[in-house]
Amino acid sequence: MEIFIRDEFIKLGQALKLAGLVENGAEAKEVIQAGAVKVNGETDLRRGRKLAAGDVIEYHGKQVTVQCL
Repeated sequence: MEIFIRDEFIKLGQALKLAGLVENGAEAKEVIQAGAVKVNGETDLRRGRKLAAGDVIEYHGKQVTVQCL
């Protein structure tokens, strides 16, 4: 799965919402702080982590690649 962004980066919490992996920001914060989200294969606990084109998010067995428009 891919998500497309217009800017240089997107924050991790926003990316999870855009991909439809979580319902809202509160849920994004919860799953990130629980250590359930990986970025480029490593667990990341920062909701504000900046993702750029090519970064890969993993959550609940689903992978999402960030792409630039």
